[in-house]
Amino acid sequence: MKQIVAIVKPYLTQRVLDSVERAPLEGISVVEVKGFGRQKSYLDQYEADEYTEAFLPKIEITMWVAESRAEEVLNKVITAARSGRMGDGKVFVVPVSMFH
Repeated sequence: MKQIVAIVKPYLTQRVLDSVERAPLEGISVVEVKGFGRQKSYLDQYEADEYTEAFLPKIEITMWVAESRAEEVLNKVITAARSGRMGDGKVFVVPVSMFH
């Protein structure tokens, strides 16, 4: 089993969800999060009280999928989430063990 975690811009959320709508997922969760990536050096310039306001809104989509189908789902997510601009987000793939 693999866990695929996609952190995307909010306006890309529905496109990613639509791309995996018929995918063989074991489960999925969607959470609103805030953070930053490469622009961190820019954020370091803020004073401590302004620093927290600089975090950008993102959506974290976590999917669990059978290992044999993980690459298929991963490709769908990447294709749907990529706009080609900085800040599209990140995708992580993690092996998981499921216990009943």
